[in-house]
Amino acid sequence: MIYIETPRLFLRDWKEEDILPFAQLNSDPHVMKYFLKSLTKKESLEYYYRIQEEFTQRGYGLYAMEKKEDGAFIGYTGFHHITFDVDFAPGVEIGWRIRYEDWNKGYVTEAAKACLLYAKEYLTFQTIWSFTSLPNKSSERVMQKIGMERIKTFPHPAVPDEHSLKEHVLYKIML
Repeated sequence: MIYIETPRLFLRDWKEEDILPFAQLNSDPHVMKYFLKSLTKKESLEYYYRIQEEFTQRGYGLYAMEKKEDGAFIGYTGFHHITFDVDFAPGVEIGWRIRYEDWNKGYVTEAAKACLLYAKEYLTFQTIWSFTSLPNKSSERVMQKIGMERIKTFPHPAVPDEHSLKEHVLYKIML
């Protein structure tokens, strides 16, 4: 099912054939630069199933991102329920991950803006959060471009103390 269509993208349900390019995405050191580690094929498959489960349980999730021009799976953009121990949880975050070769082409901004419009019209969210590690200026720029407001920095509880990715920046938008 296609949930959202933009000028260049389909944001859709996941397909079994997305698993291999999803695993490649999650193992790319460029893509995973601002995460604690790249994911193995097994970890990517487990993540794929968690995404499926969130759609089943909540009726929303991280939409597979497909380029209209060639049908290529290039990543995901969408919503995820925040469950870790922070003062803005429980809540819903908007997030994304995209193939390195598709960085800086506006796909994430295009998809994220469309997701926010979709949420406003079809979902019951009032507040949507987004966060990333402080060094990840590209993702922070996307947050700004889609109209989110910077709230604060916070130490991510899942990142070890003294790690260079421990400190995160938090943004929000009210729908």
